[in-house]
Amino acid sequence: MKEYDVAIIGGGPVGIFSTYFANLHGLKTITFEALDKIGGQVQWLFPNKEIKDIPAYPSISGTELIENLSTSINPKAIKTNYRVETISKNNDLFVINSEFATKAIILATGLGAFHPKRLPLKTSSIEDKFIHYFMTDPIKYKDQRVAVLGGGDSALDWTLQLAKVVKHVTLIHRRPDFRGMESSLNQLKNLNNVKISTPYLPKNIKVTDNLLELTLHKVGNDGKYIENFDNIFVAYGFKSDNRLLRKWGVDITPRGIKVNRSMATNISGIYAVGDSVDYTGRVPMIGLGFGEAQIAISNIMANLFPEKKITLHSTSI
Repeated sequence: MKEYDVAIIGGGPVGIFSTYFANLHGLKTITFEALDKIGGQVQWLFPNKEIKDIPAYPSISGTELIENLSTSINPKAIKTNYRVETISKNNDLFVINSEFATKAIILATGLGAFHPKRLPLKTSSIEDKFIHYFMTDPIKYKDQRVAVLGGGDSALDWTLQLAKVVKHVTLIHRRPDFRGMESSLNQLKNLNNVKISTPYLPKNIKVTDNLLELTLHKVGNDGKYIENFDNIFVAYGFKSDNRLLRKWGVDITPRGIKVNRSMATNISGIYAVGDSVDYTGRVPMIGLGFGEAQIAISNIMANLFPEKKITLHSTSI
């Protein structure tokens, strides 16, 4: 059984930075990512979005952020397509899936294993070819007529990205008001190739002449209309699955994993960072997660190797 100082569960931006920072301090580290590539929701949901709240970067795309974070990490330190199912304790070590032993664990699972909320219509494999729940490369849909269903930030971001390359995009939402950023909505309203359809819900769907025929029902009355698309994108949000955390005995609140000021959970030796955690005043920002990773790893170092001096890279030295 391979033995490590720390195992990091989750390969999103905070998990990747945790890997880097642990390695910086000489910790033997292994990181597990359930998906087939690292990056988490940043890579899967908005790789082309310009993120503007990362320190030292006035603006950086999701893909660039993940690439930059990964630059100094040995790929062998990250095990992708690997789902952590069991964690048990054997003396002073945690045993993961009966394969790996580690002295400490950092949970960087974000919102948990995430799955897109499906379009609530009965479809066959024929219609499913035209329905997408991720939008990673808008250029694939160049000169097409497409639709985006949803009213949050992902729906608005996808519509903005698609509008740059497609012939026409229809944004469909069940309410006149949107949950996404008002600035994004205002940009969309000024684009000639964007139509905003509210308040409408998809009622029926079928394929005709290699086009997806979508029947839209107006909320509140019997009004409806039919529109044809080359492809549609469903941005109804994602379901998170934290059942494994409960199985492992980690204390969870309705908003996330309960931690103290050291980012420690109720189980000695297990820490949590990033959007997976809950404490008073926390806001879901990537930059904040980076700081939490530094706190957790500094405390792990102090507990595992109290004789070692932790080198702090800051303006105080």
